[in-house]
Amino acid sequence: MTRAEEFVLTGGRLACPDGVLEQGWLSVSGGLLSAVGTGTPPEGVHVDLGGSLVVPGFVDTHCHGGGGGSFSGADAEEAARAVAAHRGHGTTTLVASLVSDPVPVLAERMAALAELVEDGDLAGIHLEGPFIAQARCGAHDPGALREPDTSTVDTLLEAGRGHIRMVTLAPELTGGVKAVRQLTESGVLAAIGHTDGVEEQIRPAVEAGATVATHLFNGMRPLHHREPGPIGAMLDDERVTIELICDLVHVHPTVLRLAARHAGTDRTVLVTDAMSATDAADGTYRLGRLAVDVRDGVATLAGNGALAGSTLTMDAAFRNLVRGARLSVTEAVRATSGRPAELLGIADRTGSLRPGLQADLVVLDDDLRPTGVLRRGGWVVGPDS
Repeated sequence: MTRAEEFVLTGGRLACPDGVLEQGWLSVSGGLLSAVGTGTPPEGVHVDLGGSLVVPGFVDTHCHGGGGGSFSGADAEEAARAVAAHRGHGTTTLVASLVSDPVPVLAERMAALAELVEDGDLAGIHLEGPFIAQARCGAHDPGALREPDTSTVDTLLEAGRGHIRMVTLAPELTGGVKAVRQLTESGVLAAIGHTDGVEEQIRPAVEAGATVATHLFNGMRPLHHREPGPIGAMLDDERVTIELICDLVHVHPTVLRLAARHAGTDRTVLVTDAMSATDAADGTYRLGRLAVDVRDGVATLAGNGALAGSTLTMDAAFRNLVRGARLSVTEAVRATSGRPAELLGIADRTGSLRPGLQADLVVLDDDLRPTGVLRRGGWVVGPDS
């Protein structure tokens, strides 16, 4: 990335919070968006965008790796490779997700990620497990799962050194609801996922402070017309933000549209759930301690063929929501930038094209593919990269 400079992006279609501004301009100074407008741009060094769509930098709250690198590898260089792979696709803010492992291993993994968080390359850490249901563990090692007792939760929080942003758990486990309270009181997002719970087991966790549904539909008891389960309970609760994996493999486009429309723009977040094979060749990889086969970009467990994360990038998720699920650009911007930034508590720094925020943005062509990525005022992809 080049150093931040002062310049003006002109001739773009700007996806602002209130809608798309035609022929807009953005001034960048000191790594921030100093002004946004239409009409005659201010004087200075101009970069003509030629009518391209400009959206805020993507914010991914659930990602396991990419570019051949995994966040579960206990290797800071490998983790940095994953960050770079996603940044090239427009993800300017990224949370590193770890799959279930024994507690000492998770502590080691978090220590390896700490430097990237402290340097600002990661926005935090998400523990997806080990407090999840055996029956819905998906691509998690069953041998690493455990119930969320107070001492273990405390141990993980301490090992996270303040960098844990979210923990996914199954609230029907013994101690599950208590753990939700413990996490929220510690300033950590409590997410419900990989759960076999019925509605009556989900609602107490929401009352206790759980506010996120981890990749809704996937890794949980399915929706049934006589037992709504976690999907019905969380989709119907205005306090819960829902994650959706928008690769059109994990969730059918019609179901994506139904869920996103029902939850609305204030409760819908797109995530990649990407693993190390993202932006890399097909082959055999590892997710935690499990082998994963990747064929035609679809990741499945080597043992049983179950979906094992994805090879999705956020630009593709944005494209799929607009082209596949037929939502508007404004709705897609909200789901890939605005709402996830709010969820992480950083909407005062990033997530929209507003003056005073970080100059994090993605320039998209007519096919909604990135031709430029700007992060904190420096080009990752584009004119100065």
